[in-house]
Formats: sequence, structure tokens, C-alpha cells
Amino acid sequence: MALSSPPPLSSRGDQKTRLNTPEMTTALRVLVMDAVENAKSGHPGMPMGMADVATVLYANFLKFDPENPEWPDRDRFVLSAGHGSMLLYALNYLTGYEKMTLEELKNFRRLQSHTAGHPEVNPSLGIETTTGPLGQGLANAVGMAIAEHRLRSEFGEDLVNHRTWVIAGDGCLMEGISHEAISLAGHLKLSRLIVLFDDNEVSIDGKTSLSVSDDSLKRFEASGWATHRINGHCHVEIAAALEAAQSADRPTLIACRTTIGFGAPTKAGSSSVHGSPLGAEEAAKARAFLSWDFPPFEIPASVLGHWRSLGKRGAMAFNTWCHRLQISPQQKEFERRQKGRSGTAWKKVLHAHIEKILVEKPATATRISSGGTLDVLAEVMPELLGGSADLTGSNNTKAGNMLAYSPSNPTGRYIHYGVREHGMAAAMNGIALHGGFIPYGGTFLVFSDYCRPAIRLSALMHQRVIYVLTHDSIGLGEDGPTHQPVEHLAALRAIPNLNVFRPCDAVEVAECWALALESSSTPSILALTRQNLPTLRRENPYVENLSARGGYVLKEAEGDRQITLLATGSEVEIVCKARELLQAQGTPTAVVSMPCTRLFDLQEESYRQQVLGENTLRIACEAAVSQGWDKYIGSSGGFIGMTGFGASAPCQDLYEHFHITPEAVVELALQNRHEYHKQHGRRIEKS
Repeated sequence: MALSSPPPLSSRGDQKTRLNTPEMTTALRVLVMDAVENAKSGHPGMPMGMADVATVLYANFLKFDPENPEWPDRDRFVLSAGHGSMLLYALNYLTGYEKMTLEELKNFRRLQSHTAGHPEVNPSLGIETTTGPLGQGLANAVGMAIAEHRLRSEFGEDLVNHRTWVIAGDGCLMEGISHEAISLAGHLKLSRLIVLFDDNEVSIDGKTSLSVSDDSLKRFEASGWATHRINGHCHVEIAAALEAAQSADRPTLIACRTTIGFGAPTKAGSSSVHGSPLGAEEAAKARAFLSWDFPPFEIPASVLGHWRSLGKRGAMAFNTWCHRLQISPQQKEFERRQKGRSGTAWKKVLHAHIEKILVEKPATATRISSGGTLDVLAEVMPELLGGSADLTGSNNTKAGNMLAYSPSNPTGRYIHYGVREHGMAAAMNGIALHGGFIPYGGTFLVFSDYCRPAIRLSALMHQRVIYVLTHDSIGLGEDGPTHQPVEHLAALRAIPNLNVFRPCDAVEVAECWALALESSSTPSILALTRQNLPTLRRENPYVENLSARGGYVLKEAEGDRQITLLATGSEVEIVCKARELLQAQGTPTAVVSMPCTRLFDLQEESYRQQVLGENTLRIACEAAVSQGWDKYIGSSGGFIGMTGFGASAPCQDLYEHFHITPEAVVELALQNRHEYHKQHGRRIEKS
């Protein structure tokens, strides 16, 4: 595609500030091109196309301080179109982030560099979130805007007064998560959220007209957004739209019509520039077209100085903010919240709550127990920001003292996310990334499929996000197999750095909540039942969080242990009854409750062997598929659980139909016992 020369200075808005010069934009554009060319890999198209928009944003609007990159009141800039990562890296080098050096740009996409193929969260580098899976960053930004609004209502504009900016591409807007995020943001009137849409009309396959014909502006308008359509290469139009967004009473979309790969004489405007280096010949032609006579990675001192002055400008705003913080009566609480320190008060009330459970011994569903735990925690933890995907009464996620968060009540601590599981999960990531809150949200365990990409990113980004996933098995009953999770526990346990908790009673529920709150760099799943369960723990007084080790001996064998029964959640009650039957037959049997297999795997080998029992037959029981249990039960062990989908019937009928009963556990244990002991050379006592 043939290109015209860059617009003259007067038409690019540079009269607004002398810093916003064509040379700054060209330096950014060429630096991106050089880094991708040097790596022989990457996506130059979007960064080259959006260089004008990024320059105007950074020069005139974005509030940031590279010397204090984790300043709580900085603007958040989210590159939702994460494939264009070099745009972000180049901006952060040019503006003076200490760790984002020129050498890092030269190491783009290399092992252990700060410049991964897609951005990986590191605020010290100016990277606010991990993006790449399209649409996730946009939904993260909704969460960040919620966090800013909610904190501002609590601490005031002297301490919290910033915006969230997003660069999103056509792919972000095509992804289903964008519909959820856009709708929620519009409903909540998040006026500090501004999305810059790279409207370049090109996708990997070719023109976007191959697959989409939406009118994006009308779509956003229908969800309650303010919208603008501009020439993304005209600084005057860019600045005017960004200025207008400052005073909007709702979130803003700015559709920036750009040319992908702007500056590449023969490849600009085509899909070939999306995800491949320009090539040496085209890069040389681009240099000539852009009148850039400097070798790769060389930025003239005068141009670099202009860019660096933008970074230094933020220092004054930062220092002024620090003064306001120092004289604020809320300083201590604000700093505690921003540092993610949860204090000790909640531990005391939770300990008292557990002792009460041990006295009263309730027989309740673990989802009900979770709600009771939340009631006591929410009283002493103002940082808890809860919600549910339209299942509040079923998930029991709204604590007694929580009011709904809304445009008219920004101090509310409970978000009605609506039927938007994916958007909810990604927004919670944004809330956690922003700081000041511990987000949690609820839905049914089976619908974790809808939010799995965001759960995976919670784990990848090491964020403390808590997922309350109820109705965790066939035990939910009559709603049938569409709502009965079978493979979900195994699938979630397969995600690295994710604690999947499945507590067996009210005591374990409280313990698992404690562990989730203490896990500052690991997200948590709380898989909870619909059906009632007895209190199985009996210690009094309460001394130790036994769930912290992932698995523990709930009931030891009476005699020389021959069989170990392992279970989680609602099936712990079943194996406890099976143990009684086996003990009555003269077979010493222990019960191990394993609320979190990941934490158990992290224990010392000696502890794990002590719990599992050496030279014993092991039988596991879980109302789910068996994947993941083999490493605990071994080749001679057995498993009682699901081998297919569930069915629609009352809970107890289903357990009997699928043979997940104490009698089935006993039968399997006795079938396997003789063969196991025969293989291991152990004498069998008659029973």
C-alpha cells in the first residue's frame, strides 16, 4: 500500500506542547521496527500504527513517574493488544524506566529478558498486567477502573485520582470477553476508563471485513459509553478526543483509524506486517520514508531528551501527592491496603469462629459455611471486595454488612457482575493488580470453564484472587449433568500456582479461607457443596490449621494401619463411614482429608509418607474423574468416583447410582487388599 508523507507539524497538534514533535513519534516507530527486526520475530504492525496515539497520550495526558513506577496514584496504561508489546517496551525505555534499558530492547523475546513476546506484569518496568490473550487486558482495565472508583470514594481525591487507559485492537473487540467487560463498564459508568481502539481494519487472515462487520461505536454507545472516531495519525484529533474524555461522565471509546505498519512503504496496511519483521530491505525503505538517518537503536540525544523529560515531569506530581499522603489522617490505612497487608485482626475473629463451630458442630453445606466465614471476615477486613455472577444467594458470597457497589453507591463492597463469569474473573484480576483490595467472586464450579482463561492468568500473574465456586459435584442434584462438574477439579488442579481447595466441613472452610487470604502470590479456588455435610473435625481447643499442609490424617487407624482412605470435600464423610465398617471387620483403616493437593505436594517427603502411610493400600474417593489421584494411590490402589457425566436426580440417589458410597469403598478396599499385600509381602489378618 502506498503511503503519503507524515502530516505537517501544524496538523499534528504539536502546537499544544513543543515536546509533541514528529521526531518523537518517528523515534518510537523506528525503535519498534529495529527491535522486532533484531529479534527476527514479533509484531511491528500495531506499534508502528499506534505510535502517534501513544506519543500524544504520553506527552500530554498520562500521569506516571518512571522513578516511582509503583506510585499508587499513577494512571494505569494497559496494552490489551499484547502482541504489540514492543510499543510498551519502547515507550518505557524512552521515558526512562530504569530497568527497561536499550539492551533489554535488543534482547526482545530472549530468555530471561524483561521484554517477553507478550507483556508480563511488572510495575517496576511500567507493565501493569500480563496481556496477549486478546480481550483480557480490556477486562482487567475494567477491574482497575472499579478499584480506582471504589478507593476514591473511600480515601478521597487527594489520594486517589487517576485514570485507566487501554490500547485495544480489533481482536480484543471480537473476543467474547469484550462484550462482558464493555457492558459492565458502561453499566457502572466508569468515567475514568478510556479505550483507544486501533481501528486499522486488518487481522491476521487479511481485512477484518472477512469476519466482522460490527459498528463498534454503536456497540459501545448501546452499552453506555461515550464514543469518538478520529484519524489516528493526526495529533490534533487525537489530543482533542483525549481531552474530551477527561470530562466524560461515562467510559470513553476512541476509535483511532490507523494504518497498520505505518512507515513501511510497501507492507503498511497489509496483514503481512502484523506478526513478522519487516525484513532488512523494507526496514531500510521505511527509514528513508520517515527521513530517519540514524542506525538501528540510535536515538538522537535531543529526541531522547524530549522523551525523558516526560518521565521527569511526573516527579513533581508524585512529590505533591506524597505530601498529601503524609498529612492525611488515612495514611496508615491507605499504605496498609496498598501493600496488601491484611493485618492480624481477622485471624483472631476467625479463630473464635472456628472454636464456635467445634462447639456447635453444624451440619451445613460448605457454601453456607463459607458465607458464615465471610460474615465474620468482612467485619474486620474492609479490603474484601466481593461479588457474584448473578448467583449471590446460591454462592453465599454477600456478607451481612456489605452493600452493593454502584454508580450511586461507590462505597459498596459487593459487585453484581451479572451473568458475566469471564468478565468477572478478568475484572477481579484487574482489581488485584490495581491494589487496595482482595477481590473474590462466585459462580458454580461447572462455569469455571467460562472463566478459565482469566483464572490461568491469575496464577500466571501471581495475584491473590479468590474464586468461590459452589455446587461442586453431582451432589447438586436435580439440575443434572449440564450443571454437575466432573472434570473441573482435575482441570483446575492442572494449572500451576493455583490452590484448589475442597473443604469437607465448616472447620476446613474457615481454614481454607485463611489460607486463601494469606496466599499473597497465589490465587485460590474454593470448591463448595450444595448439600449439607456434618462437622467432622473434633479437636477442642482449636490449635492448628491442619488444611495448611494440604492433606492430613483426620482419623488414624485403630491398630497397625492396613488401608488409607483419601478424600476431599463431601466424600470425606463417605470414607469416614467406610472406615467404621472396615474397622468393625478388623481392618485398621485411616482417613486422610486432602483439601488442597497442591499444598500437600509442597510438603516434605517424610510428612507425605507419614500421612499416606507406608506399606498400606490406598483408596481415593472423589465425586469427579480420577485424573491426578494415581500419584497418591499408586498402581495397586483404587479410586471411587465418576467415569462419565452425571444425571438429574436427588443428591442421595445419584451417589447410590454412581456407586459413591461407603459400601462401595469397602468393597473396593477388600478386593484390592489381598492382592496389594501379596505384592508387597505383608501378612494379611483375617477379617
